[in-house]
Amino acid sequence: MPEPVETTAPDGVDYGWVMQTTFVVTILVGAPLVALLSANADLPTWGARAEFAIRVGAPVWLLTSLVVFAYAKRKRDDQ
Repeated sequence: MPEPVETTAPDGVDYGWVMQTTFVVTILVGAPLVALLSANADLPTWGARAEFAIRVGAPVWLLTSLVVFAYAKRKRDDQ
């Protein structure tokens, strides 16, 4: 069997895991939240819809990334 091309041994927080988890959780939480909040909003054009999704999705992404990073850092410290 050939040697793996890349190996990782993170000494701290595994940023790859943080980014992947943030992506998945943001979609799972953010998409329903944007859909729910857009039900009462007047969004006549695609531009207005995109702007609304960005205004709601960006804070969700930021909050999710901070929570996931804090979780990963705490788990690293517990080991």
